Amino acid sequence: MVPVQVRSGIDHQEGMTLLRQLVLARAFPAVNPSDRTALIPYVFDSSHTLDRLCRVSGGHVRNLLVLLYSCLQQEDPPFSRECLENVIQEYRDDLLAAISEQEWELLFQVVQRQNVTGEEECQTLLRSMFVFEYRDQDGRWFGINPALAETKKYKGWQQCLEVAS
Repeated sequence: MVPVQVRSGIDHQEGMTLLRQLVLARAFPAVNPSDRTALIPYVFDSSHTLDRLCRVSGGHVRNLLVLLYSCLQQEDPPFSRECLENVIQEYRDDLLAAISEQEWELLFQVVQRQNVTGEEECQTLLRSMFVFEYRDQDGRWFGINPALAETKKYKGWQQCLEVAS
């Protein structure tokens, strides 16, 4: 896992830079890494679209590459933001179809604690890629898959927490 955000939710700049380079290195393997960012317009309609891809992957390299491949199946580069959003929506829909109400409850607990406890949570949430494991100077922590964080169900739960505070 490559961290795309820190525990507080703000971008992890080093992780985002690494993921950008990973994508650009696949497109331009012979180009010097310091020169690749100038070539973003050949792969994406904007650097914001590349950043969106990196963030929604959650830093899971296989997910990032699957999302990128799905973009390739829909259109030729440079990929539009609309194409990426369609790919993300399909990915999110697949995740939503696989998650049960009980798993949502486990997921909400993990988000609040930033920790996974017990075999059931580990098996259910990590292996289903509903949450991702990260490490920092304070140890390991867990965060929701960014695609699930954009769902109405999750946003509604967050609003309820804010109202209760």
